Order: sequence, then C-alpha cells, then structure tokens
Amino acid sequence: MNPTMPTAADLLPLLPEMVLVGAAFALLMLDLFLDERRRWITHVASIITLIAVAGMVAAGTGGQGTVLNGMFIRDVAADVLKMFTCVVSALALVYAWPFLRERGLYKGEVPVLVMFATAGMMLMVSAGSLVMVYLGLEMLALCQYALVAIDRDSPLASEAAMKYFVLGSLASGMLLYGLSLTYGATGTLDLREIHQAMGSASPGLLLTGLVFIVAGIAFKFGAAPFHMWLPDVYHGAPTPITLFIGSAPKIAAFGMTYRLLEVGAGPLDEQWRLLLAGLAVASLVIGNLIALAQHNLKRMLAYSTISHVGFLFLGLAGGGPQGYAAAMFYAITYAIMSAAAFGSIVVLSRKGFEADEIDDFKGLNARNPWMALLVLCVMASLAGIPPFLGFWSKVVVLRAALQGDMLWLAIVGIVFAVIGAFYYLRVIKVMYFDEPVGEGVRERNDRPLRVAFGANALLLLALGIAWNPLMAWCLAAFR
Repeated sequence: MNPTMPTAADLLPLLPEMVLVGAAFALLMLDLFLDERRRWITHVASIITLIAVAGMVAAGTGGQGTVLNGMFIRDVAADVLKMFTCVVSALALVYAWPFLRERGLYKGEVPVLVMFATAGMMLMVSAGSLVMVYLGLEMLALCQYALVAIDRDSPLASEAAMKYFVLGSLASGMLLYGLSLTYGATGTLDLREIHQAMGSASPGLLLTGLVFIVAGIAFKFGAAPFHMWLPDVYHGAPTPITLFIGSAPKIAAFGMTYRLLEVGAGPLDEQWRLLLAGLAVASLVIGNLIALAQHNLKRMLAYSTISHVGFLFLGLAGGGPQGYAAAMFYAITYAIMSAAAFGSIVVLSRKGFEADEIDDFKGLNARNPWMALLVLCVMASLAGIPPFLGFWSKVVVLRAALQGDMLWLAIVGIVFAVIGAFYYLRVIKVMYFDEPVGEGVRERNDRPLRVAFGANALLLLALGIAWNPLMAWCLAAFR
C-alpha cells in the first residue's frame, strides 16, 4: 500500500480528537496567564470541552471512516467507547476540583493532563495499526504517571507513582515485544492485514507474540497475576486521581483489547480465549479473596477492580458479537460504578479526614440518611444486587461465557459473584447498623459536587431499570 497525503476532508473522522488536543494546548497556554483565583476558568473549560467532544462523537460529527492509511478507524464501536470515555473523564474533573483545591494540590496541569490522557484513550479505541495502539497507550500512561505523582510531598503518592512508572514501563516493554513479534511474523503493522496474514505466518512466532500481548493487556487492566501495581497506586494517589485512572481507562483498555485480539489476532481466537479465561479465574479468585481482608476502602475497591476485570474477561473469553458487546457493556457500566464509588469518598472527605477507611462510614445513616442511601446504591450496584446496573452487567457476561461453551467459567463467575457481595454489604452494614464514632464523615458543603455524586449514584438505579437501550447500543457496535 502506497501512502498518500490526506486532505482536510479525509481527516474529518479525526475531528473530535483534533478538537480535544487543540483545546488542551490552548488551555495549557491560557493557564500561564491565570493566577490561583482564576484557575477555575481552565478547569470549567476543560469539562465543557470534554462534554462537547462527547456530544460531537454522539452526533456523528465528522462521520465514520478509515483515515491515515488505515491507522485510524472510526466505527460504531469506537464512537460508543469514546463518548463514555469523555463523559467519565469530565465527571472525574468535577470530583477533582474541590478535593485538590482544599488540600493545596491543584495545579493547572491537572485538567490538561486529563484531556491529553483522554485523547490517548480515544486513539486506542480507534487504532487500526500496531503503531496507533502503542501511541495511544503511551500517551495515556505518561499522563497517568504524572497525575499519580501530583502530591509530591506525600511519601505514599511518590511511592505509588514510582511503582506505577516502573511496572508500567515493564508492561509496555512486554506489549511492545509482543507487537514486534507479530510484525516480524506477518510483515505488516496494519491490524486487518495481520488478520489476513495469520494463515501463512510462523505459528510459533505468532503464539509467542500473542502471549506477550495478552500479558501487556492484563497489566493495563490490572488483571491477576499482573495486578501488583494496582492496590498501591489506588491507595497512594489522591482520591480524584484514583477515580480517573480506575474508570475511563478501563473503557479504553477494552477497546485496545478488541482491536488487538479480534481485529488483529482473530484467527487465533481459540488460544487467546483460553488465555483470557485463565486470567479471568485468577482475577476473580485473587481479587475477591484479598478484598475480604481489607479495612481501607480504597484498597478494597482496588482489589474489587481486579475481580471486576475478571468478569469483563468472561465476556471476552465467550467471544463472538454477543461476547464483545457484553464485555463493552461491562466496561462502560463498571466505569460509571467506579466513578461513583470513589466519588463517595471525595464527597464525604475533608482536609485532614480522607474518609477512606470502612470504619469512617460507621453510623452514616444516623448522621445523613440521604448520603447513606446514595452510598448504598453504589455498593449494591457493585455487588450485583438487582435491580441495580451492576446486576445486569454480570448477567450479560455470564450469558456470554455460556454462549461461548465455557460453562465451567460461568460457574466460577457465579460463585465469586456471591463471595464478592460480602465486602460491599459490609460497607452497607457499617452505615446502617453500627453506632457513629467521633466526628465521623459529614457531607461536603459543595452543591455542584453533591449534585454530581447524587446524579452518578442514582444513575446506577435508573440504568438498572432501563438497561436495554445501552445494551442494544453495544450490540449494534458489533453487527
């Protein structure tokens, strides 16, 4: 294929990404001329930009198509993932403003880094080439490293950032090595051409590359046994930063996985489905069992993330359009639930009191029944209790595993869904049945933040009642 110079019309499918990156550069320059009192301008502008880009994607602005000689693919799947990525990233910025300002941690670079990270995620889900996969992934990763280390005076945050950087670099190297082997076996970087060349390529080289690619994917998701970084990073980073890295990137990681494994390595689906099934079991076992022993809420949510990744892998291991749609549905719904879970910590914390211990929630119902009800919605959804959204997300991935002839995997998922419900119900029990201790948590006097959290938590109930349209949208992405 001879590369040709694209025209402006050819680049129209890239319009949302170009708007986002252009706005990020503009806000970076604007921040140089703003003092601390007026820094809210760039923050509000970044949220508006992310919502506007999500609107552009939803409206189909620029149209769908393949540009940059096949390196960038914009289709229905990419649009669905991009829209939710932008919305969840904007929500993370809403939570970040009061928390970081109150502790003197807010820097003008925070919203800019989130915007660049979001641009990297958008490139990942539209990747049509191994080069675009890696470009988007590293753009996201470098921004995340900087965000985790935003509290430079905190030994815990500095240690978390260092671990994240070192282990993230190792995982990126593993993924790059796998991509290099795949390129060596097929002689092309284009994912669709790789798919076509699988039949004539060296099987030994392909399978070795596939193992390294799956290992890199597992690290980016935080799947066991590649989860070593996740609890420490979630615990050490400021809570709004944890909220961001624990939500939107999971949507992008699904998009990257779909592009690499189905679009690229589709003919080897029997092999990578078994690899993902093994990772799913390991994640369900390790994530749920270790979460049972946690007393810190952020670490508990970190280990629960590992278990949720296991459920997501159930859908991918099931394979086929139904399996990919189920996994996409799970990635989107988990991002919304994760944002609400960490948002509950942000809303109930204050300077000098982080509200990140489970015991900090003792007697919350006696102090603030409305806030206790919202937290109950979040925990019940994460536990998979009907009629909340988390119940349906588990149902669809379990059904996908059954349709993929993996009854044993579905049984493992059901068993650990029951086990995992315990530690979420423990938080509910502490709120409603334990006596308040000391000053305890109290609702933050910040109306926009309280409204955002209330909408986030109640959305889990609303989408649980009306989940079919979202699932239908996910199914349409793979027809």
